[in-house]
Amino acid sequence: MAITDWPVSERPREKLLAQGAGSLSDAELLAIFLRTGIPGCTAVDLARELLTRFGGLRALLEADQRQFCAGQGLGPAKFTQLQAVLEMARRHLASELERGEALTSSQSTRRYLSARLRHHQREVFACLFLDSQHRILGFEELFMGTIDAAAIYPREVVKRCLASNAAAVILAHNHPSGVAEPSGADLQITQRLVEALALVDVRVLDHMVVGDTTVTSFAERGLMPTPA
Repeated sequence: MAITDWPVSERPREKLLAQGAGSLSDAELLAIFLRTGIPGCTAVDLARELLTRFGGLRALLEADQRQFCAGQGLGPAKFTQLQAVLEMARRHLASELERGEALTSSQSTRRYLSARLRHHQREVFACLFLDSQHRILGFEELFMGTIDAAAIYPREVVKRCLASNAAAVILAHNHPSGVAEPSGADLQITQRLVEALALVDVRVLDHMVVGDTTVTSFAERGLMPTPA
């Protein structure tokens, strides 16, 4: 049975308009993105098959082009559309941390860092640069490493802070394992960075570890070191 033959209240598009996007299942949301199914399979049925094949919505959204296009009913056009949607979502989150605005919400910072770093399959270290009033100057991914470690060079972090004219910085990196618990190595590099940046009068406000579903703040845990 075609979706157009379903009761109006059960059709994904009409349901979204009537009840909001939050009322839809992953399969219904994906079906709206797909727009059409394939012969003998509605868009919702196809969406369910894809979610089962990929192991969930997140895995589908984070698939590379080869993996994505191997899915039934998918191709380069759908892949480019999806990448555009994902980038719009990231930019929407970034708009909460607009350049020139004071950083006042740790929650919006968490959401932004999670959107930027969570999808990486390798560990990535980044910096959020701030001025003396904690207004956003910029964000930059500085180092990419292996699946469980990234080589971080304090000298390069200092250079990028000076180039950005930053007075303060929030450090961040992801854990591809999905577990946002700081490691001993994380604590050690944070100490080194705090000491190196103190020499050029740049304060390290926090170090955030991005996991699968959570973001751990060193500052909130009382783990931020002080310059020696």
